[in-house]
Amino acid sequence: MISLRQRLGVLGMVLLVTVASLAAAHAADRPNIVVILADDLGYGEVGCYGQSIIQTPRLDQMAAEGMRFTHFYAGATVCAPSRSVLMTGQHHGHTRVRGNAGRTNPQAQALLDEDVTVAEVLAAAGYRTALFGKWGLGDVGGAESGLPRKQGFAEFFGYLNQHRAHNHFPDYLWENEAKVMLKNVVEPVGDFGGGYATKQVEFADDLFAERALEYVSRESEQPFFLYWSLVVPHANNERTRALGNGANVPDFGPYAEEDWPEQDKGHAAMITRLDQHVGRLLDRLKEQGIAENTLVIFTSDNGPHNESRHSLDRFTPSGPYSGIKRSLTDGGIRVPTICWWPGRVPAGSESGFVGSFADVMATAADLAGTEAPGNTDSLSLVPELTGHADQQPQHDYLYWEFHEGGFRQACLYQGRWKGIRRLGEPLQLFDTDADVAEENDVAAAHPDLSEKLASYLDTARWPNPNWEPRPRRR
Repeated sequence: MISLRQRLGVLGMVLLVTVASLAAAHAADRPNIVVILADDLGYGEVGCYGQSIIQTPRLDQMAAEGMRFTHFYAGATVCAPSRSVLMTGQHHGHTRVRGNAGRTNPQAQALLDEDVTVAEVLAAAGYRTALFGKWGLGDVGGAESGLPRKQGFAEFFGYLNQHRAHNHFPDYLWENEAKVMLKNVVEPVGDFGGGYATKQVEFADDLFAERALEYVSRESEQPFFLYWSLVVPHANNERTRALGNGANVPDFGPYAEEDWPEQDKGHAAMITRLDQHVGRLLDRLKEQGIAENTLVIFTSDNGPHNESRHSLDRFTPSGPYSGIKRSLTDGGIRVPTICWWPGRVPAGSESGFVGSFADVMATAADLAGTEAPGNTDSLSLVPELTGHADQQPQHDYLYWEFHEGGFRQACLYQGRWKGIRRLGEPLQLFDTDADVAEENDVAAAHPDLSEKLASYLDTARWPNPNWEPRPRRR
């Protein structure tokens, strides 16, 4: 005969197994989320987006195993505001950081306590959170409110200051709020002293890749959010000015024997090195047995640059679009975006969904089974990602602005009509379906539509004392 104690013991074991099973099922319903952000990688610099010279086999494989977005936009045409949109889910006229600020006003480029980031939303839902790489939304010395660990990240290793991130061989990086000295020797030029290395030993993106690989191995037993923010293929602008070549990379890889200038070899090598690192992470997820429970989003913070003095003609980095970084035409803001989630995202699929960085917030919250903040401009991409495009909500408008050289605004209406306006000047209107390079202003032919977009631009932004519209200096 079984005693009461034995019966209770059996019941307890059943309850424990049931609770464990429910917890495992809940974890399976809440996938890991990895956002991999390249720095200044153009729409046309990846093989699956038309690049024929630079080798990106692992990103091409990622697209073949996942979903390639063809009409997806960065949050802004330069890095800090684009990352602010990514973190807050608010478009460029609503998010805290609207531009790249200088040394004199660091708080203008820092998130505040009242800002809610995707990391905070996921942490509150029980996710582990980590950031490895470039931050740019808070710094020591006047911008501490935006430090990563005050914005939802449990772990941080990388650059706080985006200008110091120009140097791929820095003399130190940050581990949370402590400096970690590296073996590189740096000539400290420039406003922020990032300079360039005169002794190159440790390449920052290699260090970030190792941290990312270690993290997904260590955290494979619980849901995690990893924001892996690379710094290639951004130029070292200070090295360009001093030495004429900002494409600073450990080696030229498969381009070493090409009859190209070193700037071109270095730029291509940066992208191929990035490609290899992304492939290593996907391999690690498979090795850990968590690939089927991990959504990986790969994208770039804005369009391509020409600050290494490499050849734009050789690589056609904007693809069929006009403009580069700092342009509000699609070359400056339309970015390669690949989503990979084996077994959930249909392999080899292509999406024309018109979305932006702001959509990461609602997507992450949806997957985590929680709510996004109510003041976002974000749509969940879960229907699109999981093969239910007929259920996918759509944006009426996307919005951008730019403050360097005089205030400019842009919006995209219904995925087709692009309005661009400089402060004090008439709106230009482009039919991006018929004119992908945005060469023909059709405002005069569509006066009602032009007025509609101009009215939207008048009300699209919230006031921000650090980022008031200013006219172009003449």
